[in-house]
Amino acid sequence: MSQPPASATDARTPSSSQSIVAGVDVGGTFTDLVLFDAATGTVRLAKTPTTLDNQAFGVIHALEAAEADFAALDLIVHGTTTTTNAVLERQLCKTGMITTLGFRDVLELGRRTRPQAYGMKGDFRPIIPRDLRMEVPERMDARGTVVTPLDEEALRSALKDLADKGCESLVIHFLHAYANPAHELRAGEIAREVWPNGNITLGHALLSESREYERGVTAAVNASVQPLLRRYVERLADTLAARGYRHDVLVMNGNGGMVSARRVANEAAKTVMSGPASGVMAAAYTGRRAGMPNLITYDMGGTSTDVALIRDAEPTVSNEIEVEYAMPIHVPMVDVRTVGAGGGSIARVTEAGLLQVGPESAGATPGPICYGKGGTRPTISDANLLLGRLNPSRLNKVPGGVTLADVEAAFAREIGDRLGLDAIQAADAVIRIANARMSDAVRMVSVSLGEDPRDFALFAFGGAGPLHASAIARELGIPKVLAPSRPGITNALGCVVADLRHDFVQTVNRPLAVADIDTVHQIFARQSEEGRSLIAKEAVQIREIREMRSVDMQFIGQTHVLRVPLPNPTPSREELQQRFEEAYFARFHVALPEIRANLVNVNTSVIGRREEIDLSALIDASGRKQSLAEAETGRRPVFFGGFVETPVYWRDHLPADAVVEGPAIIEQMDTTIVIEPGDVARQDADGNIIITIGG
Repeated sequence: MSQPPASATDARTPSSSQSIVAGVDVGGTFTDLVLFDAATGTVRLAKTPTTLDNQAFGVIHALEAAEADFAALDLIVHGTTTTTNAVLERQLCKTGMITTLGFRDVLELGRRTRPQAYGMKGDFRPIIPRDLRMEVPERMDARGTVVTPLDEEALRSALKDLADKGCESLVIHFLHAYANPAHELRAGEIAREVWPNGNITLGHALLSESREYERGVTAAVNASVQPLLRRYVERLADTLAARGYRHDVLVMNGNGGMVSARRVANEAAKTVMSGPASGVMAAAYTGRRAGMPNLITYDMGGTSTDVALIRDAEPTVSNEIEVEYAMPIHVPMVDVRTVGAGGGSIARVTEAGLLQVGPESAGATPGPICYGKGGTRPTISDANLLLGRLNPSRLNKVPGGVTLADVEAAFAREIGDRLGLDAIQAADAVIRIANARMSDAVRMVSVSLGEDPRDFALFAFGGAGPLHASAIARELGIPKVLAPSRPGITNALGCVVADLRHDFVQTVNRPLAVADIDTVHQIFARQSEEGRSLIAKEAVQIREIREMRSVDMQFIGQTHVLRVPLPNPTPSREELQQRFEEAYFARFHVALPEIRANLVNVNTSVIGRREEIDLSALIDASGRKQSLAEAETGRRPVFFGGFVETPVYWRDHLPADAVVEGPAIIEQMDTTIVIEPGDVARQDADGNIIITIGG
């Protein structure tokens, strides 16, 4: 869905230079670093193994690999998987909850869904077990009127009980606190008197939104990862300080913005999915500079593929993301959809005789067959190798002594013999099915939301994204593919170019016909003021502040809401009605004039834009050749419906004005780009490869 236009912009003049900036993204396998020195126009890159036992060591190793002078660094921006991994692996801190009498089971009752849509089996474990969820007498109604006063003695008893049970973190989650937080605020005051640490989450402070289940789960996730994140950022800050770093560390949030490490643990849930978000922010920045502000991002790694939609250089942000079953985290996050199709996805024939690719992955160990680490089952990477898309000569450097014949035999044995295909046909079928799955993921963020993929370009990154991007673009009618200069470190680049951002949601939940429009205007003004105040506290230079405003609306009787962008903070009742009807029709192509509209939430995003960074610094121009022929490293047969003798180029050797006609292969350190027959690729000033898809 489109984001609202920017408004209320003001410029700021930096008081001092912040010329040396490091962006560090911690992934499951590698820690990537981009270090920009604006004064000299130079950039350094590093990729080091992630230290899973303590990610801080991986960050230090990456900085050391880039030969960074810690004392000279002006800013470090960090994307972390600490909270994401903790949530997905359920490696959470022991957490207690205090809630309204009669509502301790909200986290388990949920929305009456099932782990498996069909059948009687399924497993579900709530974030906080029942014996650590306490009830106290208190009650607000949906209008914020006190029904039952807070029983402070019962509260103190519950707090003592949870502390005695060894809880490290605490959630206070009362019914309808979004409408009147008085009881939660008072409970927080009492808790701070007796709770052994500062890990206290008030539900309304994190999410001032209706729906007690989603608000409760979000608060529970926040509290459960808060101590982990706090310990990690403190260790990281201490380790950096010991090496001479003298400034603040900013941490990426899932909404694509950043927040100081000093405050990030207070709203730890907002860092979930920060890794995928940083890649999307890099895509938005790169696309805007390239004159391609409307993008669908396509990040294909080893185990999965992430896709997201960007319109007018603004990523789609949603506050209704469900990380896994019964895990709705209702804080604003970049709307990234994931499918289990990556380079290591295993291809197999099911008992029903159907070819299936993923979601099971060979991972890093044993990995695909071509890794030479003991893998025996064919994967997408092996299929690309067998079809000539990946360089088969690299097998000579594989320590396991794997040959192309070994890969071919595996495809014949595991797939071809069972389906009546030879090994090459089997590998081609694997690629086609993988492309179909990834095309479906692109449809999820475009067609399913009322957007036409033909209005966008496909931004391909990750180690495997540029291998498949042209085929997916052709399948969906997408006219162009943009492959950035460094696809493998795009997430780290996102840390460098990301802005400061704070998102606010306030529930109104009133029929539009009787809603107090003056109150709506006051909420917008209050959210704007708070966002600007938070940005002013950060020790980061910004060049302007932008605000985006929207409301969540629905027709009365509906369950789900539709986000409606607004151009100004003082909309009239008639304007809200008109814009909602237009947004509803654009999404569903249905008009419902006889049903009244309901105003659910009022939303504001306050964005502090940082200074521009010249992406052309990422290009290593020292190896450029004078002609395309000189950049050619050889030729090999590549399968495009049949084997075609195809030129292969080294990307860093391409002339600045190179025009490459498909079929062709462009190789570089961190990826391989496939240019299919009929496609034409050109390089722009920032070093991006822009592929125009042929007929």
